[in-house]
Amino acid sequence: MTNPLQRRPTQDGRHTPNLWPVWLVAPGALLIVGAAAFGLYHGAEFLLSSESARKKPVGVQDVIKTTVTVLTLIGAVLAALYAYRKQLLDEGTSRRADSTQLTERYAKAAEQLGHDQAAVRLAGVYAMARLADDWPEQRQVCVDVLCAYLRMPYETDTIAPGFRHGEREVRLTIIRTIRNHLQHPTADTTWCGLNLDFTGAAFDGGDFSGATFSGGKVSFNRSVFSAGDVDFSESKFSGAEVSFFGARFSGGQVSFSYSTFSGGRVYFVGSQLTSGQFDFFRASFSGGEVTFTGASFSGCRVYFSNSTFSGGQVYFSGSTFSGGQVYFSGSTYSGGQVYFGGSKFSGGEVSFTGSTYSGGQVSFGGSKFSGGEVSFTGSTYFGGEVSFSNSMYSGGQVDFSNSTYSGGQVDFRDSILSGGTVKFDDLRVLVANTIRWGPFPAISRNQ
Repeated sequence: MTNPLQRRPTQDGRHTPNLWPVWLVAPGALLIVGAAAFGLYHGAEFLLSSESARKKPVGVQDVIKTTVTVLTLIGAVLAALYAYRKQLLDEGTSRRADSTQLTERYAKAAEQLGHDQAAVRLAGVYAMARLADDWPEQRQVCVDVLCAYLRMPYETDTIAPGFRHGEREVRLTIIRTIRNHLQHPTADTTWCGLNLDFTGAAFDGGDFSGATFSGGKVSFNRSVFSAGDVDFSESKFSGAEVSFFGARFSGGQVSFSYSTFSGGRVYFVGSQLTSGQFDFFRASFSGGEVTFTGASFSGCRVYFSNSTFSGGQVYFSGSTFSGGQVYFSGSTYSGGQVYFGGSKFSGGEVSFTGSTYSGGQVSFGGSKFSGGEVSFTGSTYFGGEVSFSNSMYSGGQVDFSNSTYSGGQVDFRDSILSGGTVKFDDLRVLVANTIRWGPFPAISRNQ
């Protein structure tokens, strides 16, 4: 049973101040004012009489005058309280009106996004984005709607039944709008830190360049990148969890050039790269975790050229290189950990030409070289640890020629050479270097 003396319970989304009922407050106020008047009258009479005990007796008019003065002050205070209560009610009414307006805007924008005409859908994109800026409490919901639009079935064939004219421009606009809100993490209208769900979406272009992924979860799981240019260049991955689990890169160009990986986690686990171009040119890996574990490189061109690995962890463990071209040439490994352990090199071309190993740990332990060409030519080893232990060489060509070993450790122990070609021509070996040659003929210091 509800207690009539208790205030109404607070409800979620309520904008009206939680006040006592009027039927309870009004009689109570009258009783309090009456008691106060009675007490004030007799109190004033007593005080004035005591002060005038030796003088002329105090008249009733003086007592009433004093009482009225005090009651007037009390009335002024009560009036101020009433005005404050009215202000709270007015503010509640205004907030309810704002909430109603925002809800109507949401419904209108959602309706526009489902319209048959591309121009109307574009208007819906901008309306939903503006609503997200004006409605911080429901910003995630508005962003979820835009992401959900990209997850909808997308037909690019102009003669297919599901093709919609102007649809590509609508999708590119959504991506660009999201990118614009990921540029400045400290802005009042930033979307940094929100969850972005692109699971299973189809991308044939899109501009995420310069975006900052500093929090929340971003999912590109099982997405398909099939054509056009998808640009993540100069992006900053500093704290979010970004996942491309099971994504397929089957055409076009996806670029992470000049991007910075300094925190958080970025997953390309189980991704399939079968055609097109995948670019990490001059990317910087200084913290966090980036993993390509179980990824398949079978037909595309992949560039990690001139990248810097100075911290964090980068995993290529269990990856398969069976075709195409993968370039790590000119990369610098000065800290952190980079793992290629258990990878399979069975075709195509993989190049580490001109790389520099000055610190950290780089592991190819347990890898299998059975086909294709893998080149480490012209590399410099003067610090850190590089391990090829337990590797198997059964086919193809692996070339370490023209490299310089001047410091650090290089380990070929327990490797197996059963076929293929492994070349160590024109090596420069200095005294400071430690090389465990394993099955290969040891090359003595020659400088």
